[in-house]
Amino acid sequence: MKLSEKIRFLRLKKNLKQSDLANALQVSPQAVSKWEKDNNAPDIFLLVRLSRLFGVSTDYLLGVHDKDPGVFEATVFYSGLQGFARHSAQVSSRELAETANALFYPLTEAVLRHDGIPVKYVGDGFLSFFSGASHADRAASAAIRAKKASGNEALVIALSSGEIYLGSIGHPDYSSRDIIGETVNLAFLIAPWVEKKCKSRIGLAPETASQLGKKFFLKNHPPATLRALRSKVAISELKT
Repeated sequence: MKLSEKIRFLRLKKNLKQSDLANALQVSPQAVSKWEKDNNAPDIFLLVRLSRLFGVSTDYLLGVHDKDPGVFEATVFYSGLQGFARHSAQVSSRELAETANALFYPLTEAVLRHDGIPVKYVGDGFLSFFSGASHADRAASAAIRAKKASGNEALVIALSSGEIYLGSIGHPDYSSRDIIGETVNLAFLIAPWVEKKCKSRIGLAPETASQLGKKFFLKNHPPATLRALRSKVAISELKT
C-alpha cells in the first residue's frame, strides 16, 4: 500500500473528513487531497504529526514495518448547559432537541472557525479537540467566540490539554469517532466546578493555562478538590 493510500485508509478509519485532517495538521484541505491522489507527499515534520494523529509509526507510513499504537497532543474542548436537566423536565422532547441544536450550531461554527474538530454531541454536551500548532490558543479563542455567538449565559466550557487517543469506539457495527484519555476525563471533571466558580463560565486545566499566549487574560483560582481525583487542581478562568 502506497503512502497516499495509507493516509486515505487511516483517515477514513478515524472517521475524519479531509478538512478535519487538514485542521488537525494545520495545512490546507487541498494539500491533503494532493497527498491522497499521490500528487504530492507530506514533509518529514508532517509525517511525524500524521503518525501521532493516526496512532501508527512513521515506519508504517513509509512502508518499513507494521503499525504500533500511539496518541497525540491536543486541547480538549468540552461544553454543557447549566440547568439542562431541569429544563428537560419542563418541555417536550422535540423542544429539548430544538434547544440543543440552537446551542450546537454556534458552538460547532466557533470550533471550526479555529480549525478544531467536532467529535460528538450527547444531550447538552459537546466534545471537540484542537491539535497542531497553538492548539491551546485556538481552543481558547473558540471558547470566547462560542460564548459570544451563542449569547447563552448558561453555557459552560472546560478546556484541557495533553495526550489523547482518537479512534472508533464501540461495537464494530455501531462504533463512532471518539476521543478518550486522562486529558478528556479532566475536561469532564472540571466542568461542574467551572459552572459554580467561574463568572465567565470558561475554565482551563493547568496544562492548558500554561500554554496560552499573552493575549489571553486569566483569573487564577485556589486549587480545587475534584471528585475522583487524588490531588487538587488549579483551575484558571478565561476572561471574555
